[in-house]
Amino acid sequence: MIDKVVNTISQEPEMFGHPKGLFYLFFAELWERFSFYGMRALLTLYMVQEIFKAIVERDTATAVVYASYGSLVYASTVIGGQISDKILGMRASIFLGGVLMALGHFVLAIQNDIAFFLALAFIVVGNGFFKPNISTFVGSLYKEGDVRKESGFTIFYMGINIGGFVAPLLCGWLAAEYGWHYGFGLAGFGMLTGLFFFWSGIKKNVFGDRGMPLDRAVYEKKIMGIPQKTLIPIIAFLCAPGIAYLLASWQQNYVSGIFKFIGFAVLAYIIYIMIKLDSDARKKLTMAVLITFFMTLFWGFHELSGSVITLFAARNVALDGIMSASQTNALNSMFIIILAIPISLLWGFLAKKGMNPRTPYKFGFGLVLAGVCFYILSISGASADENGMVPFAYLLIMYFIISIGELFMSPIGLSKITDLSPKNIVAFMMGVWFLSSAFAFQIVGFIGEQLAVESTDTNVGGLETLTIYTDGFHLIAMYALGAGAIVLLMSPVMKKLLGNVH
Repeated sequence: MIDKVVNTISQEPEMFGHPKGLFYLFFAELWERFSFYGMRALLTLYMVQEIFKAIVERDTATAVVYASYGSLVYASTVIGGQISDKILGMRASIFLGGVLMALGHFVLAIQNDIAFFLALAFIVVGNGFFKPNISTFVGSLYKEGDVRKESGFTIFYMGINIGGFVAPLLCGWLAAEYGWHYGFGLAGFGMLTGLFFFWSGIKKNVFGDRGMPLDRAVYEKKIMGIPQKTLIPIIAFLCAPGIAYLLASWQQNYVSGIFKFIGFAVLAYIIYIMIKLDSDARKKLTMAVLITFFMTLFWGFHELSGSVITLFAARNVALDGIMSASQTNALNSMFIIILAIPISLLWGFLAKKGMNPRTPYKFGFGLVLAGVCFYILSISGASADENGMVPFAYLLIMYFIISIGELFMSPIGLSKITDLSPKNIVAFMMGVWFLSSAFAFQIVGFIGEQLAVESTDTNVGGLETLTIYTDGFHLIAMYALGAGAIVLLMSPVMKKLLGNVH
């Protein structure tokens, strides 16, 4: 029996020492992220300059819609992941998500306000099915205890950042040269390319039997005479108009109310669980909650790159033909690609010396770095020219620093959630971790509303907007630095909550 297992493993196709399927998933995710970040780079500017250009509160409307869209995009992964686990399986979920996202990007290419909100809704639903499953699929390629798994995920995440780097450059260039909808259209073709790579891997059988529905009977089960494998795509498609309505109702901001309710409900459930745990497990779960909260704060500052910072780049940064405002969204991914391996090696080097900081210190430093980068933007006004335009170097340094902060926090936090959560609620806590990004967009929306410029002038900027942004960045810097300082001061206590988890 053992020989049979060994032979099966050895017969699985490999490439560069990894399962061959990894590289098909690498390109599928690269192109999916190309579509996602290419569209995101254009989204805020498109809303300000086209969708809401006729109203004075266009920055406010843009901030609310962007925040609602971002929150729903990340929250949908919790629902999509559950449906995949229980009914569809990863393959069908990835295909369904990819088709819906491609549809959303192509609908964005239609110049119509109703089409705009419907397109965002399709992307929200599609991302819910695609995003959680393709990462899980990568993990399924490796047996438990396989030492190649970590490097496999490193390769996979490099694909994410390559897509995130190239997409704003190309989609931003197309939008500037030929029109917004060419940029959105290219994002749609990116998604279709990602689906082609995934389909190609299935046709070549590089995934074996992975990603199929766990229970075929459940997959085929009929409800109202329709098999669930057919009913779920129909329901997913029909959900889009409802989500589009929520996004279009920016003045009522229903999404913010929904997330307030979700936040209270999640917190109440975690407290209920904590009461039933022993002391050691309670401490670890408390630490998992704190890590998630601090990560939410960091993402709330980080995700301003697609909204307020993009507007700042358009209105107050002397880009001088280096790149357009939408293309500046590529800078974060560029620095992640450059810095990921050196910082990973740094942790390894410090671990050998017995000096590797424990998780609370890394989180504290990450938040401090977020504060520093916004402080740098806040002092950029001192170097502004007579037109209120600041040197591009400030933006470049800001993205460099916040990328280091991201590498201090994001990869480490994800791994610690599984270590700190009680085994019977690991899946629930992973869902809460994904929700942290959704709640972060509510922070983005709040800040975006505070820094909104009231004007119908599509060319507003320069001295009219400089102080609004630099004062706002100064306030953000103080909050981020304060949060970082609190985490660092609390680190000795949080180390005790970690127990034997590093």
